[in-house]
Amino acid sequence: MKFGSHVSIKDGYLGAAKLAASINASAFQYFPKNPRSLSVKDFNREDAMLCKKFCVENGLESVAHMPYPTSLTPKSDQKRNDVIQSLRNDLEIADACGSIGVVVHFGKQISRDDPLASYRLMIDMLNDVLGEWKGNCKILLENDAGKPGSIGTTLEELVQIRNLCDYSEKIGFCLDTCHSFASGLWNGENWENVMEKGTKLGYFKQLKVIHFNNSKYDTGLGKDRHANIFGHQGYITEVQFDQLIKTPQLAEIPFVLETPKEKITHKEEIQQLQERWGGDRDES
Repeated sequence: MKFGSHVSIKDGYLGAAKLAASINASAFQYFPKNPRSLSVKDFNREDAMLCKKFCVENGLESVAHMPYPTSLTPKSDQKRNDVIQSLRNDLEIADACGSIGVVVHFGKQISRDDPLASYRLMIDMLNDVLGEWKGNCKILLENDAGKPGSIGTTLEELVQIRNLCDYSEKIGFCLDTCHSFASGLWNGENWENVMEKGTKLGYFKQLKVIHFNNSKYDTGLGKDRHANIFGHQGYITEVQFDQLIKTPQLAEIPFVLETPKEKITHKEEIQQLQERWGGDRDES
């Protein structure tokens, strides 16, 4: 199993990879630049190249995460232009680092009168970003954590957005377990149904990374509050995680923690994951 966590790039991209290795991760996620800005970064290409080389030599997989202001449903032309330029920059950085892709949140509802407006805008945005992109790095659409019925919470939406884009081969998916639980997509008891539906839709063929998070709130409440995998604060049980982790289709997918570090470090939590699920997938 490939377990890892989000890490800082305060010491550069190579530094992030070395940090991941130091906590015994086999995968890691990072912000390619300031997570609170859409500015285009003139990044250190040698540092990125060394990061890629280190990851290859040490069997590490990486994925980038968009800055927080990024939106596939921007409310102004200026914001739209900023997002497009920023995402192209993110892809360039992530590709130079040898990363799988850039995780991008699904868009938000922009019109009560026209429920399809958000989807059309997302498709236009993705086409603009990917039209001239020639690298190997993909855009990885992440499921949202809204209440049941909210936009971005179903596998059908994710797959349809990808299918309707002109450059679908440049788009993959990121599954967030907390978001899935919060939205009711996966309620802890229906993993077989999720797998059956996702397989029919072709979702799991394009799944590239899993954000591995517990939830501080019960399923269906739409609250995006991450908890540690083990412990009394999370509503997703070890048995329920068991069903997901032991799915053969997910055997090669990196599981990346975005969990709190107040009570346990990511190194300690990765160790727990390895002890519980790092061995034979058929063991309980």
